[in-house]
Amino acid sequence: MSAGGSTKAILAALSANAGIAVAKFVGFLVTGSSSMLAESVHSLADTSNQGLLLLGQKTSQRRATPEHPFGYGRDRYFYSFVVALLLFTLGSVFAIYEGIHKVGHPEPLSAPWVAIVILVVAVALEGYSFFTAIAESRKIKGEVSWWEFIRQSRSPELPVVLLEDTGALLGLVLALLGVGLTLVTGNPVWDGVGTLCIGVLLGVIAVILIVEMKSLLIGEGATPDELTKIVDELATGKVERVIHLRTQYLGPDELLVAAKIALRPGLPMEDVAQAIDDAEARVRAAVPKARLIYLEPDLYRHSVNAG
Repeated sequence: MSAGGSTKAILAALSANAGIAVAKFVGFLVTGSSSMLAESVHSLADTSNQGLLLLGQKTSQRRATPEHPFGYGRDRYFYSFVVALLLFTLGSVFAIYEGIHKVGHPEPLSAPWVAIVILVVAVALEGYSFFTAIAESRKIKGEVSWWEFIRQSRSPELPVVLLEDTGALLGLVLALLGVGLTLVTGNPVWDGVGTLCIGVLLGVIAVILIVEMKSLLIGEGATPDELTKIVDELATGKVERVIHLRTQYLGPDELLVAAKIALRPGLPMEDVAQAIDDAEARVRAAVPKARLIYLEPDLYRHSVNAG
């Protein structure tokens, strides 16, 4: 996909989280709630994360150089991986530490209603960011489930924003429960429990993102649907079959295709060159992301033991 849809989702999340972070910090200073502090750090981390995603989109557009002949498309994967690490360190670890401290040494809250009002407003703002990401993701998700979309997507930004926003909304609910139970029961330990739950939630989401972004950084190939299209388009016309095929995403919008193809025996050199050009054109028409295609012609009977 183009970066346009993901950029819109990132900007929506950035604007929402920046405002929410300021409001939550004010709420923490007024109430002393550890849940509010954990959510403040969470929103601050999310705001920084969206900035990193935008930076990755910008740097990935640099032209290829002799040192990096395939360009910088994987910058988007790298910065998404950094986002996952920041979510874990700034969000999860801090919240778990703060939660354990507050459970062991609970402190009464002052003006808890201020925290509740801020959290309710934050839910509305995060909901706007979340539904923006949902709307942009639906354009490319197809018929797969949301979990499959997160696992299979080669564009990192939308899955990252989706998981961040999901974690933010659930975290706000946990913070509301912590502050609300403290208000109802008069026992501030519930504020610490809510903070601890927020930390665990962020840790789970961060680990999922780390695993997915690591896989993209190492290099993932075409999706099963794309592979089927590539093979079908290659094995047409003067191409008898695909002997060997390798694919890899160099960036979210750039797929490398390398294949050894069996051509009809006895073709003159001009026909071989034309057959390769035609095969490349068919593949690019069927899979527009296949921008780099390298085809090696061969005779199938000579390639059985080629490996």
